[in-house]
Amino acid sequence: HKLSVMARFIAQLVTLGAQLVGKAFTQALREEFRAASATKKAAEQSGRDGANSVKASAYTGMSLEEAKQILNVRELNDLDAVAKNYEHLFKSNDKSVGGSFYLQSKIVRAKERIELELDKKISSDQIKPPETQSETKQN
Repeated sequence: HKLSVMARFIAQLVTLGAQLVGKAFTQALREEFRAASATKKAAEQSGRDGANSVKASAYTGMSLEEAKQILNVRELNDLDAVAKNYEHLFKSNDKSVGGSFYLQSKIVRAKERIELELDKKISSDQIKPPETQSETKQN
């Protein structure tokens, strides 16, 4: 009789444990679906600029922020600083002066990444709606 009571108790314990694990798994799955949905919405809202930035990052192998850090520039509009820092870093890392080819290639990729961003910015600035005749007369 004690054995059957013990077996029943163990069976109830296993059943309760399975139910708890099942509920926890279901709740975690629901939260994961909510998070995935929120991520998808955020990605859709970022629009085409985000997609173009991702393409440029994939092409050069680095993000725009990483490129700015490598070339030590804060603003993309400061073309003189980009060119000056590129030249200095490229020459400093030349193999003939004990530099690293790897670092030189990172510097080149950083410059390419910034150039891609600038080209994209220039292209988007050139695609402005044409001025109407009344606007040109006022200016």
